[in-house]
Amino acid sequence: MTPLRIATRKSPLALWQAEYVAERLKQFDIATVLVPMVSSGDTDMRPIDGTRQVGLFTKRIQQALLENEADIAVHSLKDLPTEQNANLTLAAVPERETVLDSLVTQTSLNLDDLPPKACIGTGSQRRAAQLRHRRPDLNVMPIRGNVQTRLGKLEEGEFDAIMLAEAGILRLEMHDLPRTQFTIEEMLPAPGQGALGIEVRKDDAACEGVRALDHLPTRAAVTAERRLLASLHGGCLAPIAALARVTGDNMQLKATVLSQDGAQRLDENHGLPTTSQSLLETAEQLAELTSNALLERGAADLINAAR
Repeated sequence: MTPLRIATRKSPLALWQAEYVAERLKQFDIATVLVPMVSSGDTDMRPIDGTRQVGLFTKRIQQALLENEADIAVHSLKDLPTEQNANLTLAAVPERETVLDSLVTQTSLNLDDLPPKACIGTGSQRRAAQLRHRRPDLNVMPIRGNVQTRLGKLEEGEFDAIMLAEAGILRLEMHDLPRTQFTIEEMLPAPGQGALGIEVRKDDAACEGVRALDHLPTRAAVTAERRLLASLHGGCLAPIAALARVTGDNMQLKATVLSQDGAQRLDENHGLPTTSQSLLETAEQLAELTSNALLERGAADLINAAR
């Protein structure tokens, strides 16, 4: 059987994610080979803001599928645009890693320990707005590059602290990295954070086995988060945070929309029972309920102002 080609970015974290998927597929006797590529997000180091197009890290990988350079694309799901390409399908969402964010410093300081006007680096509008909401005195600055590049800038003194997803730190086995984790109440994650998205060409029978990696509770949770993001027309660059969880017979969705300066913040938290229909149907309804509540409170104005 011809090995399935896995398209991936060349960063250490992206390669880890692709190798993880390859190992999981191997358990189902599916052979694979990696096809490393460079995305525009890897070469364009300008700050990511509302003026940049979405899909900086995913379009080249999707193009590889569409042009038959590869059979499988592995994405960090939070980077994948919510608008689905008509010729591709999200075949699997494996079980999620932690969704927490971490503050990385030289000596494991927490946010309250940082002095006034301390410089914090983040490439995320969502993180920046939540930081400014909690500590408007801080100097929150854009930072680009992979995890290793960002850590180098911290060590060289360009920043007093940087923000990283805890999932990436764990996947790269950087367990000794000096850091403090934010709680969900302190820093709500991005839609899809901590989850991988595995895309294939629609109706590609050779890739049907990839669906074995799908984890339904994770799929339902990220479906709610991403559908909420799509309903708010936020893209993946807006200051929008969301986290869905399936617990027992209930599904909960917590969402936040902020102004860019963090001064204005809208929070919604809704739940629905999961017993009367499929989890994915519940996720869709929950996203609609929560997004409508945010829009009624003026979320669109905050999102548009951040573009």
